[in-house]
Amino acid sequence: MEYNHKSLEKKWQKFWADHQTYKTSDAHQKPKYYVLDMFPYPSGAGLHVGHPLGYIASDIFSRYKRLKGFNVLHPMGYDSFGLPAEQYAIQTGQHPAVTTEANINRYREQMDNIGFSYDWSREVRTSEPEYYKWTQWIFMKSFDSWYNKETNKAESIDTLITKFSTNGSAAVQAVSDEDVLEFTSEEWKSFDEEKQQRELLKYRIAYLRESTVNWCAALGTVLANDEVINGVSERGGYPVEQKKMMQWSMRITAYADRLLKGLDTIDWPEPLVEMQRNWIGKSVGASVKFPVPQLDTAIEVFTTRVDTIFGVSFVVLAPEHELVAALTTAEQKAEVEAYIEKTSKKSELDRMADTKTVSGAFTGSFAKHPISGRDVQIWIADYVLAGYGTGAVMAVPSGDQRDYVFAKHFNLEIIPISDTQQIEEEADPNKDGKYINSDFINGMTYQEAVPALIAKLEELKLGKAKINFRMRDAIFGRQRYWGEPVPVYFKNGLPYLIKEEELPLLLPEVDKYLPTESGEPPLGRAKDWKYEDQYEYELSTMPGWAGSSWYWFRYMDPKNEGNFASKEAVDYWKAVDLYIGGSEHATGHLLYSRFWNKFLKDLGYHNEEEPFRKLINQGMIQGRSNFVYRVLDEEGRGTNQFVSYGLRNDYNTIPLHVDVNIVSNDVLDLEKFKNFRPDFANAEFVLENGKYICGSEVEKMSKSKFNVVNPDDIIETYGADTLRLYEMFLGPLEQAKPWNTNGIEGVYKFLKKVWRLFHDAEGNFNVSDEEPSKAEFKALHKIIKKVEDDIERFSFNTSVSAFMICVNELTDLKCNKREILEQLVIVLQSYAPHITEELWNLLGHEAGTLSQATYPTFKPEYLVESEFAYPVSFNGKMKFNLSLALDLDQQTVEETIKAHADVQRHLDGKPIKKIIFVKGKIINIVA
Repeated sequence: MEYNHKSLEKKWQKFWADHQTYKTSDAHQKPKYYVLDMFPYPSGAGLHVGHPLGYIASDIFSRYKRLKGFNVLHPMGYDSFGLPAEQYAIQTGQHPAVTTEANINRYREQMDNIGFSYDWSREVRTSEPEYYKWTQWIFMKSFDSWYNKETNKAESIDTLITKFSTNGSAAVQAVSDEDVLEFTSEEWKSFDEEKQQRELLKYRIAYLRESTVNWCAALGTVLANDEVINGVSERGGYPVEQKKMMQWSMRITAYADRLLKGLDTIDWPEPLVEMQRNWIGKSVGASVKFPVPQLDTAIEVFTTRVDTIFGVSFVVLAPEHELVAALTTAEQKAEVEAYIEKTSKKSELDRMADTKTVSGAFTGSFAKHPISGRDVQIWIADYVLAGYGTGAVMAVPSGDQRDYVFAKHFNLEIIPISDTQQIEEEADPNKDGKYINSDFINGMTYQEAVPALIAKLEELKLGKAKINFRMRDAIFGRQRYWGEPVPVYFKNGLPYLIKEEELPLLLPEVDKYLPTESGEPPLGRAKDWKYEDQYEYELSTMPGWAGSSWYWFRYMDPKNEGNFASKEAVDYWKAVDLYIGGSEHATGHLLYSRFWNKFLKDLGYHNEEEPFRKLINQGMIQGRSNFVYRVLDEEGRGTNQFVSYGLRNDYNTIPLHVDVNIVSNDVLDLEKFKNFRPDFANAEFVLENGKYICGSEVEKMSKSKFNVVNPDDIIETYGADTLRLYEMFLGPLEQAKPWNTNGIEGVYKFLKKVWRLFHDAEGNFNVSDEEPSKAEFKALHKIIKKVEDDIERFSFNTSVSAFMICVNELTDLKCNKREILEQLVIVLQSYAPHITEELWNLLGHEAGTLSQATYPTFKPEYLVESEFAYPVSFNGKMKFNLSLALDLDQQTVEETIKAHADVQRHLDGKPIKKIIFVKGKIINIVA
């Protein structure tokens, strides 16, 4: 019987599905291991060969852990709310749920074909009401919570109300908005409901306030920073502008310090950890107020260099700062408004990245220096962002390069403040000298000046020491249809939660998936959609990250109708032990997930501070593009002639991408090319040795480059086991590597070689119960040890090479011993589950029990060498190998040599003059 991957793999995939072979046990006697993949958004394009890389690695590890005796949770689901399905709905009128369902079915079919050991009974979809009910529930909990600095955790809003009712606001230490009121307990009780609710909104974890957002009019929605590239939307390339809108936000800043400290407790790639550290951006400094007497207010800034305060020659506000309109004089109004309009077309990322362009506008107004009292000009500039710090900076040109360039450009004063500063050509931020031009700190060192300035600012009630974080609160709303409805209604303009028993709040039907004619989000189109038939619902939906910020909990107990997961399940599975996914989620999904995990812990729903103990970022599999070379005429126009790669330098040519699926080992199938490009059906092809050879280049896999390889095609030709092994064989998991179908044939031949170990020349199953030889035991135990070490180190590519060496050794030994082959099947199972499941069954085991086997125990004694194959030389020329025991002494070796038939044959009657013997190395006979 020949190895037939098609029938064999379909057989076992059906068996696993029918028998739920990989269903996770609810019995909790075994030690647990939780392996999680970042679940995909199901796009219409389906999977290409780059997508399953991380899934294959996690599947290998999951299968291995089962063999090692663990109860493994290895689930899969779909992040199924998203903008692409909504855009398709806008274009076609088809409900996003229909598109999403079709895409999920396509993904599921492809994943089943690869043979993953997912427990599909635990599948979740973020767009299913049974799931998003609990996303809405978490939102409700966050709306009903505040962050208590005293206990350093979130608490029920009821505890805050109790504090207000008992002692007023004075004793409350909370993370809140800046503009909170001060009141006594009696004043609080005298507030009407509306005033109380407005004040509580300033403390809630989920809250509503005016925010500057990335508004994309063409898509009709707010976009996250990572959805905006070079001032346009990542999807569609539409213009994006900065706009102020009432938006839901999540007070992630309350968790900034815990998010930072938690990074020291988890096993994540250092570059990813560093990205989160920088995003959170902890700074120790001072908050300083610059009074604006004409408005009876002050501009607050945060600075890490309060020692430079006497070097301030102007203040810069973000163009979106709330005081800009009031500060702008009539003479400056046109210039300021034009500048704001220009800035609104840039994203925050673009503004941060552009360090060369100098631009700004003077408001016409002045602030007072907090200590000297002198007038300081107030400017606006796009290098200051409303969403970072206070949206204002005190500009010290002598100590900050960006301020220096700005001051030079607009001819503003540059004040030296240190006796060691060199500021003729650039700013000098050194802290080494003593202060000059700095009032009462003149002559002081940096260490002396900072506490003196803090004390002075506190005395004047114009500043204080402060720890600041770069991270801003997370916008939690999108003006889209295809997302979770926010379970909120409005009464007198204030938000209230619906009742918990009314969850889930379902998405209503709408006639179109576009904003209303008056500019409201698509949910504004829903007919008669009101709470209790009178109150307006929130018309924004939740952002894409909402459903993915807690999904690992739902996998623990996906059918639970009374809780997001039972206490028993959460206590057992705890946190994810291994998480595999892309580094592009560093400051999005991974940060928000850590935030929601900590929030749910604060409320007592679980006990883990961090959700993902170990994380691996898989590298990208890049495409290998192929090119044909079109000949150009003398005027540089394309002709109807193509030349092979090796001949292109003899012509003036231009490369054109060609579908890699019609190229084999860089040889183009000409007939398929003519079908691929009918416009070249009559083209002339100049060949090399009768073949058209294509050029190649490694690029990102993309439809436009025709280098996307469909795993379905690979599986059809070579099988899923070959695909799995080959993806691991390409290189280290974390590194980018090019896909090259040309190399897959070797892996396919390897599996055929494995199959032949179990079958005789006629194809009959033939396994012996004889005692294996030492050499056979050695080959087996080398692979047992190697694979165990490699999987624990996530070095999957080196295991594939080791398998090939092992099978070659066993083939050379003509090994068909059951004791060897049975254990080899167990070791290989994680990588190639289909062929090993069939061989396990052929070996006499019950079908489907391979995953319940025990990983073989490595026995080091089999790797201890007792023999050595000595190269035997005659007068320095090696003639043959002779295996001898390593413990033989020289006299016994010489006697054995002299009596050996091959030695006598090579001597041809000549006497032996001398035998040179080096134990474990050589035997040389001098004749």
